Amino acid sequence: MHHRAESRTLLTYPEWHIVHAYEDYARVIETGDPHDYQFLKGISGFWRSVCTMSQASGTLGPIEGATKQMVYVIGVSFTAELLAKAAYEETFGRLFSALRGPSRAILDDVSAQQAKEYASFLQQVPWYKWDFLADAQALAEEDAKELRDRERRIALGLEYRTKAAYAKVIDAAVAGVGADALTLRMIVDGVSPETLERFNGVTVVGKTRFGIEIETIRYRELTHLILEMASIGVEFVEIAGNDDIMFTTISESDTQPNAIYSDARQGFESHRHIILTKVANLASDLRALQDGTQRLEHIHDY
Repeated sequence: MHHRAESRTLLTYPEWHIVHAYEDYARVIETGDPHDYQFLKGISGFWRSVCTMSQASGTLGPIEGATKQMVYVIGVSFTAELLAKAAYEETFGRLFSALRGPSRAILDDVSAQQAKEYASFLQQVPWYKWDFLADAQALAEEDAKELRDRERRIALGLEYRTKAAYAKVIDAAVAGVGADALTLRMIVDGVSPETLERFNGVTVVGKTRFGIEIETIRYRELTHLILEMASIGVEFVEIAGNDDIMFTTISESDTQPNAIYSDARQGFESHRHIILTKVANLASDLRALQDGTQRLEHIHDY
């Protein structure tokens, strides 16, 4: 019940590539325009990561058909979305930004803030839970009636309303089959049950002959939790029944000797590195990052 296929850990990255792409996009338009974002690079990065992660997963066992199908479905959807956005922003969007001149319009800043908040939201909550209609309404309310503002209100408003309609379909479909579990279980050692109970998002299940079984939150909050636990001496024995786990780090270097995949971040002067390690080594690996040139970004939880 609590075991997750180990091969899934690497195949979680392509979905997170999409999350990172939205973060990159938000960073680019914070001071620039949408056409400054390299849409084709975002798309190719997704499919390149799929190929790399699929090959690397071979040593962890067969990939579940449902997992592979999910990755390709979201990949096709992501590709279509970015191609459509690129087609508009590289033509009409670029034209209206040129007519606007060097000074940013009000809705340039409003949409940039919306993109930033959306990217942050995706780190913990599925995209279809976002209130796109509220974003469209905010654009209408902040419209200063300048040419660029009107263009942003119409173009982005249409995009947001389309996504809102699609989100309703996805939300209904997920409700029909059941959403993914919001918690997972792991075995830890090195501290007492009383110490573990002090952490938010942790429930102590009981002692086993290998250590203490706990149930925890997932996604980005789990990353913060594991990092905090490792800092006080918690050791990880197994996570979701597995002895391998993947995490990403950020550094200024374009390569890392222990990375199975590295990629440049748009809008940032840094690179992302994917590292596969043994669960038993996770705590020591994380503690080692505190004194190095890399910083932890995300721990992938199958």
